[in-house]
Amino acid sequence: MTSAADPAEPQAEPLFSKANIMTWPNLITFVRLLCIPLFVWLLFGPERRATAAWLLAALGSTDWVDGWIARRFNQMSEFGRLFDPTVDRLMFVVAIPAIVIDGSMPLWLAVAILAREIIVALIAIRLQLKGIPAMTVTWEGKTGAFLLMFAIPMFLGAQSSLSYAGLLRWLSWLFVVPGLAYSWYSLIFQYIPESRSREHQSSHVGSEP
Repeated sequence: MTSAADPAEPQAEPLFSKANIMTWPNLITFVRLLCIPLFVWLLFGPERRATAAWLLAALGSTDWVDGWIARRFNQMSEFGRLFDPTVDRLMFVVAIPAIVIDGSMPLWLAVAILAREIIVALIAIRLQLKGIPAMTVTWEGKTGAFLLMFAIPMFLGAQSSLSYAGLLRWLSWLFVVPGLAYSWYSLIFQYIPESRSREHQSSHVGSEP
């Protein structure tokens, strides 16, 4: 019988180990995190809606960059799987209320977006507390986040002095509707069933003699 401490078995890197944290994708995610306060300052300090909208759109686009780098250069890590979606949700939680306060987004839409993000975050925290690995982000979930990350700054840009503000107003709804659909689909039909399955498997393994 092989024991848990068998040296022949590969040992997983601790979540907060240097190898898990010090990667290029995590550095890009960290820079995105640092830019969130800059977005808030641009919106409410000098009140530069257009600049704040462009910054938020740039932060959303880099979400795909760090994922591509992680896969291309084999720098995927358990910490990155947790860190990247956490920063994504933090961006939503900070940016959306700020845009609502600014008067550039309907309150009901903000509630629809944030409610889903809060539920996903609670699921992730529950799994983490039980020592269960973070859920894999699905294509539908990532696509929904991508569309929303562009729709949200478009709502802000639509209320700015940009010459193409009218076009942004139309595009914002073109992006936000499928973005919401993909996001809620991934939550209801993918993340919730996967989290239940992982919890069931974990409890089953833990009950084995």
